[in-house]
Amino acid sequence: MAAAESTAHDLITQHRPTLDQALEAIRARAYWSPHPEHPKAYGEDGSLSLADGKAAFDALLGSRLDLGQPGTDDFVGGEVSPYGIELGITYPHADIDVLLPAMRAGMRAWRDAGAEVRAAVCLEILARISARTHEFAHAVMHTSGQAFMMAFQAGGPHAQDRGLEAVAYAYAEQVRTPGAAQWSKPQGKRDPLVLDKEFTPVGRGIALLIGCNTFPTWNGYPGLFASLATGNPVLVKPHPRAVLPLALTVQVAREVLAEAGFDANLVALAAERPGEGIAKTLAVRPEVRIIDYTGSTAFGDWLEAHARQAQVYTEKAGVNTVVIDSTGNYKGMLANLAFSLSLYSGQMCTTPQNLLVPREGITTDQGPKSYDEVVADLARAVGGLLGDDARANGLLGALVNPDVKARLEAAAGLGEVALPSREISNPEFPDAVVRTPVIVKLDGAKPDAEAAYMSECFGPVSFAVAVDSTQDAVELLRRTVREKGAMTVGAYTTSEEVTRAVEEVCLEECAQLSLNLTGGVYVNQTAAFSDFHGSGGNPAANAALCDSAFVANRFRVVEVRREAS
Repeated sequence: MAAAESTAHDLITQHRPTLDQALEAIRARAYWSPHPEHPKAYGEDGSLSLADGKAAFDALLGSRLDLGQPGTDDFVGGEVSPYGIELGITYPHADIDVLLPAMRAGMRAWRDAGAEVRAAVCLEILARISARTHEFAHAVMHTSGQAFMMAFQAGGPHAQDRGLEAVAYAYAEQVRTPGAAQWSKPQGKRDPLVLDKEFTPVGRGIALLIGCNTFPTWNGYPGLFASLATGNPVLVKPHPRAVLPLALTVQVAREVLAEAGFDANLVALAAERPGEGIAKTLAVRPEVRIIDYTGSTAFGDWLEAHARQAQVYTEKAGVNTVVIDSTGNYKGMLANLAFSLSLYSGQMCTTPQNLLVPREGITTDQGPKSYDEVVADLARAVGGLLGDDARANGLLGALVNPDVKARLEAAAGLGEVALPSREISNPEFPDAVVRTPVIVKLDGAKPDAEAAYMSECFGPVSFAVAVDSTQDAVELLRRTVREKGAMTVGAYTTSEEVTRAVEEVCLEECAQLSLNLTGGVYVNQTAAFSDFHGSGGNPAANAALCDSAFVANRFRVVEVRREAS
């Protein structure tokens, strides 16, 4: 135990400055990141270079990733990259009746270690993942279909930032209550009543992380590290098409925990056989007390209704909307929207879907623009952005699954097509399914059109919805957020009155708003330590990444009091 205490002390010494910076960042909401965004920043100080990361990924192909977990009764796999490569990697399949008790066994020592030690161990896990960012980038790319640079940034440093952010919030909430206090109540002429009190943060129990296909690390790390830092074991159930990034994460976590003197089984993997569908089984196990989920509304609703023994955090579907009223930078608005619609083929929960434009058009710095002109100019902006196939491949990536392709193809039949989707070949990966976005014109007053724009159409599909006025656009925005939810809202306007109206809708309906973005920041991107991803206040998600509410209910404070000696 002395060696373990020494290791924990060393980790605190090493990582406390980073934790302090993270705590200051979530307080100030200013830009900060300890994880470099540029690929050339890696390759020294023990981190993998671009070539080494690719070699490490290639070495995984066709291998068995044995994590040494108790209760392993089989090895399963079957991932096929959206770029056409069969990964051929197999992962441990668990006998849950054996694995779950083993995970609980390490909780006492992890609880007794305290918030600072837990935070330091979590930061060491993140540091080792960061050193392998290039390897993780390929793992994310070939399970999600993201283009390499996006997989590198979103799946690497940005995901690591979100994990660190969760650790900072978790630590702040746990130390809000002092570890000990003496309570003394005066009794007049008699001696005071004096009690010694101890307060211990105690994890709820096993946390279940249900991973997603599109952003396995970015969406997975907040819940994983929030739960682990607050004293809970974490069982990671990846999406069957995106196991590798989270399996590597579990591997690193288990190594760090063991080296620090804790039970490696505090973090474990639950891979599944094809069609097994173990998420429902795991979600209602009495040992599972916390669930983090990103995915469809249907399953998110099921979890909220049936996993009653657990604290459930969900990010589901929403209909993201942009109100276009007027702009002082028409060219910049079009370029910004074109990039937002194109990035990762629109396969982001934050990508705009509905563009609400008044029928009579908008005012711009280039003069009045009719609805038809706005839509046509946006179509040209997207077409110009993606006109070069090499650039297009770098922005679009590949369609993550056949369902996205089917929705894209069906969307063309919903209305007048302003910008048809086209197929793009990827010379490096000939089997990749790459498609440019489609823009469909819809009349907001027609019931058949409403059925389209009031439903999420996940993928590279956007609807240019003609509305009678900006006021109607604002009211449609309100209805959309209230009924369907939204992870993001955007608006373009030079009017203070319209600005206030849109802001009021977003404040009342709890939606995150981006106003008049015309530069290098996009509505579908959020920065850790500063931006909140989702609000937890509308149907798209019941939690925000990351705030105090995301971490505070993952633990309870247990008090022991005794008369002072």
